[in-house]
Amino acid sequence: MTALMVLGAVLTGCGGREGSRTAALAPPASPGPSPGATVEARQGPPTMAPGPEGLTPVFERRAAGSRDGAPGADKTVALTFDADMTADQGARASAGEHFDNPGLIALLRRLKVPSTVFMTGRWAQEYPAQARSIGTDPLFEIANHSYSHYAFSSPCYGLPAVAKADMRSDVERAFAAIRKTGARNVVPYFRFPGGCYDDASLKALAPTGVTAVQWDVVSGDAFATDPEAVAEQVLSGVKPGSLVVMHCTRSAAPVTDEALERVVPELRERGYRFVKVSELMRG
Repeated sequence: MTALMVLGAVLTGCGGREGSRTAALAPPASPGPSPGATVEARQGPPTMAPGPEGLTPVFERRAAGSRDGAPGADKTVALTFDADMTADQGARASAGEHFDNPGLIALLRRLKVPSTVFMTGRWAQEYPAQARSIGTDPLFEIANHSYSHYAFSSPCYGLPAVAKADMRSDVERAFAAIRKTGARNVVPYFRFPGGCYDDASLKALAPTGVTAVQWDVVSGDAFATDPEAVAEQVLSGVKPGSLVVMHCTRSAAPVTDEALERVVPELRERGYRFVKVSELMRG
């Protein structure tokens, strides 16, 4: 019970703001080779220019308006899904707890919703076939959510902290675990566990070349039991250019797929188009 309470706080933290700061949005820059970038990522997905003093840039929502000026072009929204698993949860997975959600991925495929999955390295190691399936499907792209879902700044919802000296290697280890599954659609984006970061962590990750990706809409799906409440929260928060945070873990977010069965058609009726983070960032 204690473990579940801690996990609940952590996953709720994925939709919070504890310990975070917002970096100024900078113009996209062409990504250079980095430990997390595949050949496809180097050629395609945009990254943002470094922030002040070379800090890792942070993206939360695309600014209003569109580059091409086409009517309705800015009515895009990115649905993102955190595939969380910590390094010490292997025993729980072996005992039958499900940190995956293949039904959710199947629903996104059926509804043809492009999405970005922020995956921990430990999740990729636990579910390599699923990681490979997601990462070879052009509908999806996989981004980095750390290796063990430990905090990059403290306090952060009770998460154990990654030492500053180990932050870069943690991110690189996660990318390596994801690539090892055979996933190809891997993008140079990183989401801080719990959404917690500071200047020290932004500086530590700068050599990796990643763009940190946050959100502006919290779904509230962590440990939710009412899919209608989750749907309402998303539908009431989405604006043109929004980035929504949700979860891809059955045990921790059991009604996400049910909520999406309402969210997706209603947003399409409003004229929204679903895009991956890479397209949202490109503008």
